[in-house]
Amino acid sequence: MFKRVSHQPVFLPNPTSSWETYNVFNPAVTYERGLFKMWYRAQGLDWISRIGYAVSGDGIHWNRMEKPVFDISDGYDSRGLEDPRVVKLDGTYYMCYTAYGSEVVEGGIPTHYSGGIMPMIARSDNGIQWEKIGPITTGENNKDHLLFPRKIGGRYALLHRRWPDIWLAYSEDMVNWPEEWMAPIYGPRAEGEGWDVKSVGSNGTPIETEQGWLQINHGYDYDRVYHMGVALLDLEDPTKVIRRSTGFVFGPKELWEIRGDVPNVVFSCASPVVGDTVYLFYAGGDHAIGLATCKLDDLVDFALNN
Repeated sequence: MFKRVSHQPVFLPNPTSSWETYNVFNPAVTYERGLFKMWYRAQGLDWISRIGYAVSGDGIHWNRMEKPVFDISDGYDSRGLEDPRVVKLDGTYYMCYTAYGSEVVEGGIPTHYSGGIMPMIARSDNGIQWEKIGPITTGENNKDHLLFPRKIGGRYALLHRRWPDIWLAYSEDMVNWPEEWMAPIYGPRAEGEGWDVKSVGSNGTPIETEQGWLQINHGYDYDRVYHMGVALLDLEDPTKVIRRSTGFVFGPKELWEIRGDVPNVVFSCASPVVGDTVYLFYAGGDHAIGLATCKLDDLVDFALNN
């Protein structure tokens, strides 16, 4: 369904920079007043992930800032800031990101190499200076979280993943996410040998359509080959799945997507809509960033009929 704008990446690591030397990947992207704004995950000489910032008029040619706009600051994120998803609500930018640290919250259980991960939220007035709000949960293996672009039923709404399932969460203040306001939506496809039979997760900000929230998701099979699919969720109750595609809309094909730092991975945190077209910014092989596009109506049709 998605067509690549080029066989090559549109954004590459900078070998002259100490903090984005090796990999640039999994970017968040918004489109505002003719300008693409990108917050991307980068790894440099110390292999710690930081968030960089770049802008573009066409989504292909980019100007990037020399230094990261969001950096590690304490033991809870000392191993990196990962996989940003950014949405603008009421004039404020909100970033969902995963904090990977050497410490765990008091009472928590280590999830990664004696440390832990936390699904965090930060905010910014200008997209460059960021202030942490806090985690949506602590002490568990939880990530792939992202905010809906508007409130639902008067509350902020968010997708997150308690492996192996995708969950919905609500909050009145973006700080507290009560457990009683959380519910699972769907998980890996149990039957057969499909592309999402082993694991699933959410990608970029859900897109509001007349047919429902169009959610681009990702999954992998027993060989850990990543693909992306689509689902339609009810506009007023996103725990209700209207339709979930059995087929995929994008998968690894180019050599740099198949080999990469992590092989056979295409992964997206951003799919802004420009006019009638969805721009899928994605990472190939956890190494570089590519761009593919598709008509929005075609994606909705695929979700309903495939």
